[in-house]
Formats: sequence, C-alpha cells, structure tokens
Amino acid sequence: HFLFNTLANVKRLYETAPERGRDMMASLIAYLRAALPSMRQGMSTLGQELELARSYLTILQMRMGERLRFDIEADAALFATSLPPMVLPTLVENAIKHGLSPLPEGGRIDITARREPAGLGLLLEVRDTGQGFAASGGSGVGLANTRARLMAMFGRDAWLELEAAEPRGVIARVRVPLAGAARGASAAPATPAGALP
Repeated sequence: HFLFNTLANVKRLYETAPERGRDMMASLIAYLRAALPSMRQGMSTLGQELELARSYLTILQMRMGERLRFDIEADAALFATSLPPMVLPTLVENAIKHGLSPLPEGGRIDITARREPAGLGLLLEVRDTGQGFAASGGSGVGLANTRARLMAMFGRDAWLELEAAEPRGVIARVRVPLAGAARGASAAPATPAGALP
C-alpha cells in the first residue's frame, strides 16, 4: 500500500508540481535502496534501520505536510549494533497508522537510540504524540512478529515494550544487547537528523 500510494502521489505531483514530484521520487528511491537489501538479509544494523526510517518518514512528510513532524537522535557509536531487519520501520509505521493518521492535526514522531545506563544494551525508542492506546493496545501482528524476531536473535537479552506517553501518545521501546563495534566504541555526541523544516 505504501509503495502504490507513493507512486500515485509522485504521478500527481509530476502533473501539478514537478519539482515536488522529483523530490518525492528521489526520497522513494533512497527508501527502496535501503529497504530492498535489508529484506534479503537476516541481520541489519541500527545505522541501516535509521536510514530506512528517515527515508520512510521523509516520504510520508511530503504526503502529510504539516500533519507530520519528526526528529531522529542517535549516538553514532551505536550504528553497528545488530538488529533484525525492519524492526524500526515496523514501529514507525505502527505509530503513523494507529497514532497520527487518525488525528486531523497529525502529530510528531521522535526516534532516539542511546546506550542504556548500565552500558550493556542499546535502547531504541519511537515516541509519538498520536491518539495513544485508543485504537490499538499494542497486540497487532507486526508487534508480535517483532517480539518473536527479537527473541529468536537475542533470547531474553532483548525485548519490546509499549507505554503510554504524556500528555498523549505511545512510546515503543526496544532493548538489544551491545556487541562488536558498538560495545567497544567510545560514545559520540548524539546528533539530531532527519527533521525537515
């Protein structure tokens, strides 16, 4: 649905606003370039997942306009951390579909990735300002599959939890263990990226 809706938007924009159509097509190409290899692999990384989420949100922002705002803040030292493919895009899509889309005014999505206080795990959060648990209690197929994939890859060292955000919205939080390059790297300052003016 996302692909066909985006192509329909590109076609319409090329007829009415060619420059915006070109921008959306460039963003769609960037998304597909990041998504297709990920779908064929059994393993992804935080860096790849953030790139995919940024491309996806950029396209949706072109479609939704002022109804969608987003920001991504991540510690670059954690980019090599292993994740199952499409974990972050699933959480972002869930936040859009069940949180922001039903609201006429839309809302905001903030993605953060940081080392947990004990230093042994990565905490990845997707926070939205949508309608909260009104429409979905977090038991959908996408979330169930995400939990199963985390368990299969990391066992009990990984989890996915949901909690209500204040004053409104949902926080989806994933914890995975650090290993390899992410565990040994020194912390770099968090750098915001991805928000369009």
